[in-house]
Amino acid sequence: MSVRFPSVAGMFYPAGEKDCREQVEKCLESVPPIEREGAVRGGVVPHAGWSYSGPTAGRVFAALSAEDPPETIVLFGAVHRWGVRGASMYGSGSWRTPLGDLSIDEELAQEVLRSAGGAILDNPDAHVGEHSIEVQLPFVAHLFPSARILPISVPPSPHAHKVGAQVASAARVLGRRTLAIGTSDLTHYGPRYGLAPVGVGDQTLEWVRKNDARLLDLTVQMRAADVVEEAREHQNACGAGAIAASIAYAAQLGATRGIVLHHTTSHDVMPMGPPTDMVGYAAIVFM
Repeated sequence: MSVRFPSVAGMFYPAGEKDCREQVEKCLESVPPIEREGAVRGGVVPHAGWSYSGPTAGRVFAALSAEDPPETIVLFGAVHRWGVRGASMYGSGSWRTPLGDLSIDEELAQEVLRSAGGAILDNPDAHVGEHSIEVQLPFVAHLFPSARILPISVPPSPHAHKVGAQVASAARVLGRRTLAIGTSDLTHYGPRYGLAPVGVGDQTLEWVRKNDARLLDLTVQMRAADVVEEAREHQNACGAGAIAASIAYAAQLGATRGIVLHHTTSHDVMPMGPPTDMVGYAAIVFM
């Protein structure tokens, strides 16, 4: 059985079991309750190192943990590697985390492959060295140790939202009790990222927040088909395909709206002098 070993443990999050569990618990503690208007069907989390984005991601996982435990968690990941041209699933085996191994829902994977008609590939190589899904899995192992997972990398193609709908349909065929989590950071601003239309300084924070808000507004309205084009035009998400897929999946499960639980930037979290280079992070749930 294939095992996908961690790529960024010890860098993005702790590699040891004790330190990793303590850090997960720290990210989950003191999370304010949300006003519920129905069940939470999924969400979107950032995927930076936990020192920057862990507490933001923790808000989504805390909200999900209040629901009935899922049988399977589908994770739609951003793509940071060249050559991943289509939705790519890790369809068998398990993923190792410092908190234990998480098994792939192989039956769901096979149903996805059967029903998607080639639109989703079983391509484990697409996940080599990719961190966007990996950094979420210790949260999953801590909160849902008996759940299986289905990791799918989703490039920002115009059809990304259809990936979410196809996977949700496959889960429905099998009667799976599922949740869907998409991973994306938001605007990458500054000379380091090649995006600095208002230069550097205090004015950049307001610009980044407004640029992020454009995409967040589409996300909470669950306009899955519009997310990828918005990100292409305004460079306000690195995982637009994952966001689009997670919206469409949650919609298939009955979600009708999104809620932004938290929105911040790396500069707000850890300022290092005047604002220059920064990345936006948000926690979103679908109800």
